[in-house]
Amino acid sequence: MDMKLGDGIKKLILVGIGAAAATAEKSQQIVEDLVKKGEITVEQGKELNQELKRNVKKSLDEISAAAQEKDAEIKETVEKKEEEIKVEADSLEQKIAGMTIEELENLKAFIQKAEDAVKKED
Repeated sequence: MDMKLGDGIKKLILVGIGAAAATAEKSQQIVEDLVKKGEITVEQGKELNQELKRNVKKSLDEISAAAQEKDAEIKETVEKKEEEIKVEADSLEQKIAGMTIEELENLKAFIQKAEDAVKKED
């Protein structure tokens, strides 16, 4: 489960990088077109491109930081859930250990019915 969540974070980062790269390329193209048309000077175009690059880098840094934060939150949640499951399993194990023979036979019958139902669904 942890690997799937990590993959999701990686995909999110890659989507952000792709979007930023596409935006930067399109913005650069627009600036070049404006320079060609004479609507802005070459120097203004260079300055605008530099500003766009800084904005893209800032956006990527923010995306990366957010992804790392979310990854840490997910790991913490997974660890808490794993601990809860362990506690529940220990409790269940104690309950089973304290069962009578008749209660164990009833539990076995219940488990067998559940297995049969699952096999029928497949």
